[in-house]
Amino acid sequence: MTFATPADVAAIENQATWENRVKPDTLYQMLSETTKKFPSHKAVSYQIFSGPTDKAETLTWSQLKDQVSQAANMFRAHGVGEKDVIAYVLPNCNEALVTFLGGAVAGIVNPINPLLEPEQIASILRETGAKVVVTLKPFPRTDVSQKVAEAVRHAPGVNTVLEVDLKRYLTPPKSWLIPLVRPKVDRSIAHADYKCFRKEVAKFPTELQFPDATEDRVACYFHTGGTTGMPKVAQHTYSGLVYNGWLGHELLFSENDNVMCPLPLFHVFACHVIIMSAVKSGAHVVFPTPQGYRGEGVFDNFWKLCERWKITFIITVPTAISAKMQRPVDADISTVKTAFSGSAPLPLELFRRFEEATGIGIIEGYGLTEATCLVSVNPVDGEKKVGSVGLPFPYADVRIVKGTADGNVECGADEIGEICVYTPGVFPGNTYTEADKNKDLYYNEKFLRTGDLGRIDADGYLWITGRAKDLIIRGGHNIDPAEIEEALLGHEAVAFAGAIGQPDAHAGEIPCVYVELVDGASVSEAELMDYCKVHIHERAAIPKHLTILDELPKTAVGKVFKPDLRREAITRIYNEALSKAGHAALVVSVTDDKKRGLVAQVSLNGADKDAVDHTLANFTRPWEEAA
Repeated sequence: MTFATPADVAAIENQATWENRVKPDTLYQMLSETTKKFPSHKAVSYQIFSGPTDKAETLTWSQLKDQVSQAANMFRAHGVGEKDVIAYVLPNCNEALVTFLGGAVAGIVNPINPLLEPEQIASILRETGAKVVVTLKPFPRTDVSQKVAEAVRHAPGVNTVLEVDLKRYLTPPKSWLIPLVRPKVDRSIAHADYKCFRKEVAKFPTELQFPDATEDRVACYFHTGGTTGMPKVAQHTYSGLVYNGWLGHELLFSENDNVMCPLPLFHVFACHVIIMSAVKSGAHVVFPTPQGYRGEGVFDNFWKLCERWKITFIITVPTAISAKMQRPVDADISTVKTAFSGSAPLPLELFRRFEEATGIGIIEGYGLTEATCLVSVNPVDGEKKVGSVGLPFPYADVRIVKGTADGNVECGADEIGEICVYTPGVFPGNTYTEADKNKDLYYNEKFLRTGDLGRIDADGYLWITGRAKDLIIRGGHNIDPAEIEEALLGHEAVAFAGAIGQPDAHAGEIPCVYVELVDGASVSEAELMDYCKVHIHERAAIPKHLTILDELPKTAVGKVFKPDLRREAITRIYNEALSKAGHAALVVSVTDDKKRGLVAQVSLNGADKDAVDHTLANFTRPWEEAA
């Protein structure tokens, strides 16, 4: 199908309604249809190390379907029904993919970020009622198995833990050393049966031993956030998974494509956008290293890996783009057609630097966990408006909404408001597992309120202008942090910038910014502040504080993680105020409270509590005495 203009989108939608389109009803049906077409085609390749000649394991579509069927049968044998949950806490590996697909066929699969702390993992396990957890067998240089044992200890619903041993991906002599250096983990604290994942899977036949689902149902739980505080859990249905697969097949990929995807298999970008597109189209997906882009040597070897696998599409995020453009293109990448960028808006300056360094065009897209991901993309065959996130996909209804004294109203062309979306991946009324979190989450009880600010231009292209919750509100004046960030990214020494509102006793908050420099660059904070004064045209938006960090905090998919920046700013400003007032008290941490947000934890150190309260009462963010 042609997807180049809004007219093409309308033509696709006019062919048939989404409900009347011929398409698979379930994930297993989609996998089975593709396997029947391309049984011997490569489906997925994985290598534990990043070298262009390192050992890799490739599964064909036939082999992948067999393993998914075995895993689904195994999960059912462990007491998992359609409404029961299989969680996995794994780095990237073929077992993670098999668990994801097999878990969604057997019950509800719940990928969990292995970088989370034990209490956060336990919170998700309790929230979802997980029965089975798939995780790593103790392995050098990772504490995943230790964290999961502690988490399962506080999740009484978990009765089985299935372990994946990465040792099988190694070759001698490294594989010989693993038994000698394998960390010790006290599994007894978990109160669950521990078993070997591969041995358990091998016990079961390669054909599904139970009826596939006969109607749409919840197939996945994905947590959002979770680097601090307790994550929210979003629900995804088969129809949302099939929609992502249909889009990827019809508009982007074919069975002849090789897709480089160094993104984590606990995130929707990899699991839905890429894996579902591959499951529907028959494309081949390559996953390098357990940590993906974070893996040792991935950036240094990236272009050689693209040459090795004859990559046609690169899947990336802004932070990875910045890192790649600092390496020479030292391989034949003539097969690469396009780089798809998501997870965060791509600054214009970063876009230009990458294209100049590589000669590869970048296409930006937009999606979010709560919508089962895909919403829009700059069309491969149409006009690409740099800085926009492109045209809404077929069957994606996007509205820009703003609040007025008379209630919510829809905006006109180029008018900024909150982005609200409805797609076949949106689950109105049931986006989150916790009912309370679904209150006030929808416009007209149908359109998911994304919390993103944006506009739709006269040509139908969607532009993200910021986050509603990220707005810096200075004395009632709204400041978009993107204005500050975009200005700084125009400086040749700046790789990334994160602007936030720091607490202020008079204005509520005032803008400040944190910066990460390009490797090898040298510039002072004072010089960057002078640069801001010249290039930020709104006086109120000029930051009052700028700090250069060795590296900005980021999420696993490359977004600048602003809650950590806010913590630093609260700590710095409150401690300055306490010192100025002559108090010995200090902010020792900043915690995330579900109802109050970020709360400063203050050690009084003998200071008078009422006097401390008098000083900190000037700020809007709450504080409490540290335990």
